[in-house]
Amino acid sequence: MVPSRGFGHDDGHPPKKVADAEKYAPSILPDRIVLTWTGDPATSIAVSWRTSADVRQGYVEYAEATPGPQFVRASQRVSAQATPLDAHLGKAHYHSTQLSDLKPETKYAYRVGDGTNWSEWNQFTTASSEAKPFTFVYFGDAQNDIHSHWSRVVREAYRDAPKAAFLLHAGDLVNKGDGDADWGEWFAAGSHIHRMIPCIATPGNHEYIKTDLKVVGVDIGRKLTPFWHPVFSYPENGPEILRETAYFIDYQGVRIVSLNSNEHLDEQAHWLDQVLTDCPCRWKVVTFHHPIYSSAAGRDNAFLRKAWQPVFDKHHVDLVLQGHDHTYSRSHPLKYETNVATGVTARSENGGTVYVVSVSGPKMYNLEKRPLMARGAEDTQLYQIVHVNGDTLRYEARTATGQLYDGFQLNKSTDGTNRITEQIPDTPERLRDE
Repeated sequence: MVPSRGFGHDDGHPPKKVADAEKYAPSILPDRIVLTWTGDPATSIAVSWRTSADVRQGYVEYAEATPGPQFVRASQRVSAQATPLDAHLGKAHYHSTQLSDLKPETKYAYRVGDGTNWSEWNQFTTASSEAKPFTFVYFGDAQNDIHSHWSRVVREAYRDAPKAAFLLHAGDLVNKGDGDADWGEWFAAGSHIHRMIPCIATPGNHEYIKTDLKVVGVDIGRKLTPFWHPVFSYPENGPEILRETAYFIDYQGVRIVSLNSNEHLDEQAHWLDQVLTDCPCRWKVVTFHHPIYSSAAGRDNAFLRKAWQPVFDKHHVDLVLQGHDHTYSRSHPLKYETNVATGVTARSENGGTVYVVSVSGPKMYNLEKRPLMARGAEDTQLYQIVHVNGDTLRYEARTATGQLYDGFQLNKSTDGTNRITEQIPDTPERLRDE
């Protein structure tokens, strides 16, 4: 019996590849819906989405969610601001608005559209105004083959932590920062997850694009992708020159700070010192793209370490979440003054910051093992789940197949320092054969 080739296939000829313009071009129907924050997570949420440029005015309708469809009758409508973006897949409008005066710890339903053509109703839950327990998920670089290979990681993470408060991305969400199809893949991979769980993102080097821009004869070289501001809405509480890339958000007793490791490092060090000095939160988590202690072979960001790590030490930053090196590395607690530039000192004896480098996409580099590393990995896609509960922070790194790969717990003392308890599973490190 001759096996069937299927309907619609010309014998002997492979099917035609669907063009990016067909898969990811904008239309009057809303897509690329994402939740972020520009204000207090307990009382507000920001919503952004894309349509074709034919849609000049967008709206969000929202209401407190109910077990039945009756919430629709109580829904409110707010107008969104449209930002035009002429990308290579077509002229688009990115719509964004903030929903304010929400109730803490409340589930809301919302949809976006032009008044006629609407998305489905989605749901989100506002934060508590108190320091209650919560969980969040952290991803290293997605970057390459996003729809093909990153989809399983973000979806496995969602299976493990469906009630996560937010998803944190440590840069290089895409490979081509100005690539419309790359952003299309990122949104397709996350699908409905982006519409339900807010996103905290920091820009990587791949969110920057080459430019011929010069200032007084000096070649600037790169600039932030034109997609960043239309896609993401973040607090404008950082340096003006780094608007919506350096910022902080307070969530239930944790201050999460995004730094932009691509430029203006010294200015950010001064700003960070102020932000951490005036911090009412028990826990301090910082995210940026380029690692303080590199895990990839042949790399070392000494200038970054010199600029920022003394500030982390001064203010007892608990956890630093990074990407860029396409390997996995988790440090022992470290302080700048007790560790040499190459990271040969294994740990600081009296507390310090835990530094993590991770990767969630399929692009992989060689790992350079150093004594400071409590756990490392090569050729492994991971996601990380962080649980915060009072004076305890528990961290677990899981592979794309959901297996526990690394873990530890921090217990905070009254003086702000931490005691670490290792929770590494009894499995060998995933390293390439020599």
